[in-house]
Amino acid sequence: MHRKLKSFILQSLRVWKILKRPTKQEFFTISKVSAIGLLVLGLLGFVISVVVRMFF
Repeated sequence: MHRKLKSFILQSLRVWKILKRPTKQEFFTISKVSAIGLLVLGLLGFVISVVVRMFF
């Protein structure tokens, strides 16, 4: 248990050291892609809901 925790902490620290803050352009691109994904999933759920209500 102790080794697993120590290994996890060391791996987390290694990842934390190489992280960088995204630029504004990267942030806006990620935001747009996420918003489009949410919109598509919401639209798909709505379409499935309408189709199910039509047949039942």
